[in-house]
Amino acid sequence: MPPRAMPPADAPSRLSVLSFNMQVGVGTRRYREYVTRGWRHVLPSQQVRDNLERIGELLVGHDIIGLQEIDAGSRRSGYRNQIEQLAEQAGFGYWRVQVNRDLGRVAQHGLGLISRFQPFEVSEHKLPGRLPGRGALLARFGEPGNALTVVITHLALGAGSRAQQLAAICELVDGHDPVLVMGDTNCSAAALIADPVLARSGLRVHEANLPTFPSWRPRRGIDHILTSPGLEVVDAGVIDAVLSDHRPVHMRIALPPRLAAAFPGAARPAPAADRPAG
Repeated sequence: MPPRAMPPADAPSRLSVLSFNMQVGVGTRRYREYVTRGWRHVLPSQQVRDNLERIGELLVGHDIIGLQEIDAGSRRSGYRNQIEQLAEQAGFGYWRVQVNRDLGRVAQHGLGLISRFQPFEVSEHKLPGRLPGRGALLARFGEPGNALTVVITHLALGAGSRAQQLAAICELVDGHDPVLVMGDTNCSAAALIADPVLARSGLRVHEANLPTFPSWRPRRGIDHILTSPGLEVVDAGVIDAVLSDHRPVHMRIALPPRLAAAFPGAARPAPAADRPAG
């Protein structure tokens, strides 16, 4: 095999980012399983443990990963923090969870961040809405005054609550650039583009048709990665993996030169879109 070509010294650093609603590892493959296998949302199972291992394999090759519908350590996950487990398996040095629905031993439901790089600041935010339990996990990489801000979120089903939550996130990142917002938005790219507050924020929606739901026959693109003007999108796609009721979305971005030093070794080939993953 010929040696792998190295990028030129002046090539821009590129990050591979991934967003995935992992459905606490349940791995639904058809609508009837919401009923027939719904018990896996409350009780541990070997199928979920096996599926979690496949999710860990999927993460390898990315730099910053935002996960939704994770369990931080309850009965259904065998009292194991799923984000810690995935980070260890895939060889990542940093992880963080935000629990948004604390049901004690029954469920520790929330958001997860896994990264090859250590953020200098991480904060957890509750989001408004008709029902509680929605949040945003914000991490900043680099250094104050020269940082990449990353927000991981899972928005509400209802349009009214979702609009409030988008407005809250826009307020959180106001004045920051570059910014990445990734998560399950429960709405299409067109609905995001039409949101007036999001439009004024400058955050851009990747307009390509990237259907992610349901995973076994994707028709709706409801999982998104938004970028600010300070980031160049090199490519984006959906990964062909039925490991949840959603499919993961990935994006490769070019960083501004001033941020390159904060992400050593980030330049790498893009992960293949629509590739099998277990």
